[in-house]
Amino acid sequence: MAMMQKTTLRQNVKDADRQWFVIDAEGKTLGQIATDIAVVLRGKHRVDFTPHADGGDHVIVLNADKVGVTGDKENRKLYYRHSGYLGNLKVQALGDVRSKTPERILEQAVSGMLPKNKLRKCYLRRLHLVVNGAENPHAAQKPQPLPTNI
Repeated sequence: MAMMQKTTLRQNVKDADRQWFVIDAEGKTLGQIATDIAVVLRGKHRVDFTPHADGGDHVIVLNADKVGVTGDKENRKLYYRHSGYLGNLKVQALGDVRSKTPERILEQAVSGMLPKNKLRKCYLRRLHLVVNGAENPHAAQKPQPLPTNI
């Protein structure tokens, strides 16, 4: 009679075979695209997912400035920044952020969907945002299209 192994497969970060995915954000909803990106950055779509290890993949987002929002969020959704000094709270609407730093919209949405621990910075390093145009500067890595609804 064959015995089952009682060991769990643990992912080693050194052995992680990281893939590259590309997605075009033009016309897609902010929350839906951010959840798909967060899942791939964290590595939850992989068979060898380990919660305490950084084993996710790279994601390239084309046309990050053209991501869509529903309703009146362009005027009502607010972004807050604080310098740490008294009275220096900066508040901007989504439309203002889109005109000045459009990559911040998607970056903050994805960041809010990742776990709040030491691994978040490692995950966000693998998020590559391309704002102007659909030309991919990371074409040498041969990225695959990001599967939606993972």
